[in-house]
Amino acid sequence: MWFLIAILGYFLLAIVFILDKLIVQKSVSKPVVYTFYSTIIMFGALLGLPFIGFDLLVGIDWLWAIVSGVAFGLALWTFYLAVHHGEVTHIGPFNGAMVTVFLYVLGWQFLGEKLSVLQMGGIIILIFASLLLSFEKSRKHSGFHIGFWWAILSGLLFAISHVSTKYLYGVYPFWTALIWTRAATGLVGLLVLLFPTVRVALKHAKTKPKTYARRHAGWIMAIDKIFAVVSNLLIQFAIAIGAVTLVGAMSGLQFALMFVMVYLLTKLLPRVFKEYFTKKEIAVELIALVLVVIGLVFMVG
Repeated sequence: MWFLIAILGYFLLAIVFILDKLIVQKSVSKPVVYTFYSTIIMFGALLGLPFIGFDLLVGIDWLWAIVSGVAFGLALWTFYLAVHHGEVTHIGPFNGAMVTVFLYVLGWQFLGEKLSVLQMGGIIILIFASLLLSFEKSRKHSGFHIGFWWAILSGLLFAISHVSTKYLYGVYPFWTALIWTRAATGLVGLLVLLFPTVRVALKHAKTKPKTYARRHAGWIMAIDKIFAVVSNLLIQFAIAIGAVTLVGAMSGLQFALMFVMVYLLTKLLPRVFKEYFTKKEIAVELIALVLVVIGLVFMVG
């Protein structure tokens, strides 16, 4: 059950990552500004409190909810910075590989999660496939660059968020833990609002050149956020009923789907979205897609 839910969640998240790239590079002036938009709306999770009877957390669990929410918000920020410096089809898979590595370590250390030999083999294959998908040779970069360093930090923060949330899922009903941890992400929105550059960017947001992406930024961002909420719900539910390490490792499927989508967009709608691909790069990434399938078979085998 968790496997199918995670597949649907990562499919939607692949679309979210593509829209994020479009917004960060062409619609919003700075990643920190988009971080504000992406995190401040998380306070909307508090609207769900009447439906759960205003259930509260107890004692130190408030700290873990804040850690989970803030880490998630900071992970988004550092991921947007990474995407700003590189291609989403490369930064995304690398970030996913880092999330999986950190999840395995933290899940084993703090949650006591143990995996079978086949599942461990599947995770290793998915990590290797994600690293292959991260191979980048573009007009701006060739190999490892600063975007990958931001992706490493983002991967650690995502892992911290997922593991602390998984702990709360084991103590509280799913919706109670989800609402408080997602609402805590809104604190990051308040934090970045303290930066003068963010306030200035928000004030002058409508004075930027009218590119295609900027003219349609409103509905693009609306679709992005709807898909982000739904994908997050699905992935968090998969984490709640499955092993956090396995759900995290399945991000390799997300990036395989994302590569296919971006390639098709580049060929069919270059005016809207375009990335640079070499023949060698395409060959390497096709191999990675096959490895993703093999890795997923191992994980459910």
